Amino acid sequence: MEKGLLISFEGVDGSGKSTQLARLADRLRAVGTEPLLVREPGGTALGERIREILLDPATGDIDPAAEALLYAASRAELVATTIEPALADGRVVLVDRYVDSSLAYQGAGRELGIDRVLEANLLATRGRLPHLTVLVALDPAAARERLASTGADEDRIERAGDDFFTRAHGAYAELAERWPDRIANIDGAGSPDEVERLVDAAVQPHLTRAGIALEPLEAHA
Repeated sequence: MEKGLLISFEGVDGSGKSTQLARLADRLRAVGTEPLLVREPGGTALGERIREILLDPATGDIDPAAEALLYAASRAELVATTIEPALADGRVVLVDRYVDSSLAYQGAGRELGIDRVLEANLLATRGRLPHLTVLVALDPAAARERLASTGADEDRIERAGDDFFTRAHGAYAELAERWPDRIANIDGAGSPDEVERLVDAAVQPHLTRAGIALEPLEAHA
């Protein structure tokens, strides 16, 4: 049985997925488990250069297929050089976005087709899917309000428009129905503490199988 554990965090921009990833990482460290944290696109020298191209508003429009393949190229490098070696060493790997982002954003958002994008990503990842995907689901309008409240400049993808994010949000729900054993569909509308409790319920069985016991949330707080 494989020793490592790969958990991805997904959701539309502003859903709170990155906050929940960081909270889980802190709880793992509190019990002596140092997780490997990676982000997509990025996580490698090549991936970070691709990230700059994909997210910089100055890049402008990219052909949807080219965009999807750039994400897949970054992911291929990340899996080969970082994720697979870490899993072989028995590490817990927490990734901020993974294959499901491409299925939702390029497959549905850019209307390339989920199955077409999936095929490219199975090649890129050598078939490596997460043991668990935490989908922090939030209505796109609410997510955009959260993003606006931060005052941060929007990247190229965040400027894609309401129709794009509506399609991506719907695709995430479709993916959760397609792979219910892998994707935990978490209601992201609550407070960070409330969402964390839902995430905790989803990750606990996987961590238990990996021999990791987290402190109760009350003790962690």
